[in-house]
Amino acid sequence: MWKEFKEFAIKGNLIDTAIAFVMGAAFGKVVTAFVEKMFAPLVGLLLGGVNLNDQKIVIKAAVGDTPEVAIAWGEFVTASIDFIVVALVMFMVIKGINGLKRKQVEAAPAPPPGPTDIELLGEIRDLLKK
Repeated sequence: MWKEFKEFAIKGNLIDTAIAFVMGAAFGKVVTAFVEKMFAPLVGLLLGGVNLNDQKIVIKAAVGDTPEVAIAWGEFVTASIDFIVVALVMFMVIKGINGLKRKQVEAAPAPPPGPTDIELLGEIRDLLKK
């Protein structure tokens, strides 16, 4: 069982997946920083100096030791922008990879043409006659 696990763990697909996971996590941090530190302040400036992350609808105000109950819609909007940016970048990456694959398929030599159905039927007829 250990041998099978080593073969599985050393296979390229698993290592590629692990690298992609780490790169994705790092990319997510970059996108979050971009949205929170560069994009959101510009949107806030356009909205009159509002910090988008601080926007919320208070349902019940804090009383004594009981914290307030609020819907933090600003954080949701920021997270949604994060998602859209990541999805857009992933779309562009996949589109580029598919374009490269398409070019490779088009550049590959076509297999030699085989006999047509009519030629095959003629050969079968000739073999049956013999």
